Amino acid sequence: MSGAGGRGCGSPVPQRAPWSLVAATAAFCLVSATSVWTAGAEPMSREEKQKLGNQVLEMFDHAYGNYMEHAYPADELMPLTCRGRVRGQEPSRGDVDDALGKFSLTLIDSLDTLVVLNKTKEFEDAVRKVLRDVNLDNDVVVSVFETNIRVLGGLLGGHSLAIMLKEKGEYMQWYNDELLQMAKQLGYKLLPAFNTTSGLPYPRINLKFGIRKPEARTGTETDTCTACAGTLILEFAALSRFTGATIFEEYARKALDFLWEKRQRSSNLVGVTINIHTGDWVRKDSGVGAGIDSYYEYLLKAYVLLGDDSFLERFNTHYDAIMRYISQPPLLLDVHIHKPMLNARTWMDALLAFFPGLQVLKGDIRPAIETHEMLYQVIKKHNFLPEAFTTDFRVHWAQHPLRPEFAESTYFLYKATGDPYYLEVGKTLIENLNKYARVPCGFAAMKDVRTGSHEDRMDSFFLAEMFKYLYLLFADKEDIIFDIEDYIFTTEAHLLPLWLSTTNQSISKKNITSEYTELDDSNFDWTCPNTQILFPNDPLYAQSIREPLKNVVDKSCPRGIIRVREESFRSGAKPPLRARDFMATNPEHLEILKKMGAASSIDAEDGLRFMQEMIELSSQQQKEQQLPPRAVQIVSHPFFGRVVLTAGPAQFGLDLSKHKETRGFVASSKPYNGCSELTNPEAVMGKIALIQRGQCMFAEKARNIQNAGAIGGIVIDDNEGSSSDTAPLFQMAGDGKDTDDIKIPMLFLFSKEGSIILDAIREYEEVEVLLSDKAKDRAAILKGKMIPSYIINSNPEMENEEQSSPENDSQNQSDEQVSSSSQEVDLVDQESSEESSLNSHPESLSPADTDNVASISPSEQTSDPTENHETTNLNGECTDLDNQLQEQSETEEDSNPNVSWGKKVQPIDSILADWNEDIEAFEMMEKDEL
Repeated sequence: MSGAGGRGCGSPVPQRAPWSLVAATAAFCLVSATSVWTAGAEPMSREEKQKLGNQVLEMFDHAYGNYMEHAYPADELMPLTCRGRVRGQEPSRGDVDDALGKFSLTLIDSLDTLVVLNKTKEFEDAVRKVLRDVNLDNDVVVSVFETNIRVLGGLLGGHSLAIMLKEKGEYMQWYNDELLQMAKQLGYKLLPAFNTTSGLPYPRINLKFGIRKPEARTGTETDTCTACAGTLILEFAALSRFTGATIFEEYARKALDFLWEKRQRSSNLVGVTINIHTGDWVRKDSGVGAGIDSYYEYLLKAYVLLGDDSFLERFNTHYDAIMRYISQPPLLLDVHIHKPMLNARTWMDALLAFFPGLQVLKGDIRPAIETHEMLYQVIKKHNFLPEAFTTDFRVHWAQHPLRPEFAESTYFLYKATGDPYYLEVGKTLIENLNKYARVPCGFAAMKDVRTGSHEDRMDSFFLAEMFKYLYLLFADKEDIIFDIEDYIFTTEAHLLPLWLSTTNQSISKKNITSEYTELDDSNFDWTCPNTQILFPNDPLYAQSIREPLKNVVDKSCPRGIIRVREESFRSGAKPPLRARDFMATNPEHLEILKKMGAASSIDAEDGLRFMQEMIELSSQQQKEQQLPPRAVQIVSHPFFGRVVLTAGPAQFGLDLSKHKETRGFVASSKPYNGCSELTNPEAVMGKIALIQRGQCMFAEKARNIQNAGAIGGIVIDDNEGSSSDTAPLFQMAGDGKDTDDIKIPMLFLFSKEGSIILDAIREYEEVEVLLSDKAKDRAAILKGKMIPSYIINSNPEMENEEQSSPENDSQNQSDEQVSSSSQEVDLVDQESSEESSLNSHPESLSPADTDNVASISPSEQTSDPTENHETTNLNGECTDLDNQLQEQSETEEDSNPNVSWGKKVQPIDSILADWNEDIEAFEMMEKDEL
């Protein structure tokens, strides 16, 4: 997203004014209004802003430098193993690998970031590498969406800034539109994807063979996501405007027109996935997060870049529906497009964090502040924004692939308000990245925000977006070598110049919006947002909005997750039956159930709400019976706590969530399987024993190493190549006997995670680890140790100071070993997509494997039962969900610990028979992928 300078805010813009005026004044005067806010949080000094800006530069150098050193020309860096990720040479991660096309993705995605960060010499070198090394004619199937926003957008952004630098006369004097020619070549390679009756593109295409050919291995798909088809117009229109080839803009416009035509007419909402041939909605839930997000973004930005009024009208129509149905401040909850008053799920995904930034561009500041503050409170609780979290702010999906959307919204809120509070938010993001995600070879994605474990993954968008927004947040105008207000940001934060709006305008601007709906002129603002209205004579306006949300995550009673018919309650009507209050033995409750779906549309709505709550309660109860993953943190040299492995817990032994962590050096047991009395008790005495899975029960292994004097045990999977990325974690179960005699903690590692420890032993002999419920702070781990303080504080400036001093020469040698050891030790691929660890099938056990396994389902892995599960009753009182469920579940759990809610409601199946379709729909949504 970007702002544009122009006439004074508040000045009306004629509807048919030249677009040079429209682009300069429309919704973007707001973004230039940085002087509005002068009170509230303490202003940040120029010196501190410069220091933080320099820190961002150092962090980028650490990420980009390691990519170039260890990964280039591969698409992405694997920061734990210090090597490049090459498609086909690593285990498949499913759809997430569709972004990789063997075209040096990270380098192309980083081109314009280099210029924004004033690294013009590095930019010139990078452009030369792209022109020399990158091949766009590879026999590989890629995502049309990802290739468009990352590669095509990256080439166009690079071209935009290359010609800007050339005009300045110092750099890029040799440049002759080479990046643009590559972009045009790629554009033509993507065009066959649009060969459908609807004009919506296929989701994937083979760069070499296109669509449908036998060699293409694609072209049979029938569905695509709304964002996938609706996030093309900026890049394709820019390509047309740059080159004069109108076909690209025409195809992108046709796809947007079709999506608009297929919106649900009564709600004006769109679904998540659509059939590219028939136009039927496949998934009929609607929100502003994954699957739809950038469709809305591109409608507003297409109006800004292209000057076509119909895009603004469509955006405003959708925005009105979003605020009417989806927005429940500070939450943004998915709804059904046909029944928009009914929530489709009870959790939110991390991608919606972009929406406050889009609201800033719209000029709707209050809800932007509210949602952003809610997200910030979640981040302060977990250090990062989980991939998904529930309406009462518990972790739903625990991964965090270093997404930049929250930083994006932080930047735009600061630009809109000038409130130094948002500088402090940015400072927190920097600290967390350095403290928890920084590793010797870059920055590693978080596999689980609760344990602090890492993935061997550093996506290209991390360099394309995160560092760009963070640097701009702290930079003053004179810190940037060009005027950022002359450009608009794509969804991948690539920069396109606003002057494209008046270049090569050969596309007819037929306003088809009015053909589909009656539009209220009052819905459209043809003037810049007036800051006196946004901040009505109150310099503490933004602070007053944030203040009620300060404790929304930790201390406040979570808001209810289902909308309530407040008007009916005020008029004296009886509130609907809630699932948590239902008792199968209560005749009145059974009578209410019989009426649901039969008496009226309101009763039917109550029935659907009830079933949604019932399914959610069932899921919660199953999750609460499981233990969350644990962490094995390597704390000895040269790791110093910076490598965290995801481990499975045991149903016996010391519970690490209730007791202090266990710390010690590791030693392999003999026999390695631990199935008999150890022959090397002196080696494991006082240490954490490593034992191999198989040939006997887990509990038997635990007793044998405990008898030998071990203080803990790590069981390593005997299935070579297994990884927590591709297989679900499970709890190690007991042997059917009393296991109270086992007092030591026991954790399970898959083969690839276990090999990291085994390789470290071979390299360094003595390896010390920490067994805990989650990764511990480095300062606590390393207290009293003689190590560089920059490792504890994660302060790159301290690192430079200490490494340059003579008294630290010996330590410098050790630090150099950190990088070299990361290359030499055959560490493992901990890569996983948003889907892979959440949707894996339980591993199948061979008949010879006698280990007793209690499987943890993907949804169960991501719940945190240590948190308080509170909910709000109809009187506004906080109640404990666990207590509400206890009486109903106590008897059945005694006889069957895996009892489900489905069995409890079995006696009323006849009443629920008519709701099977709705129940299946809800269950499907519960399993939906990001």
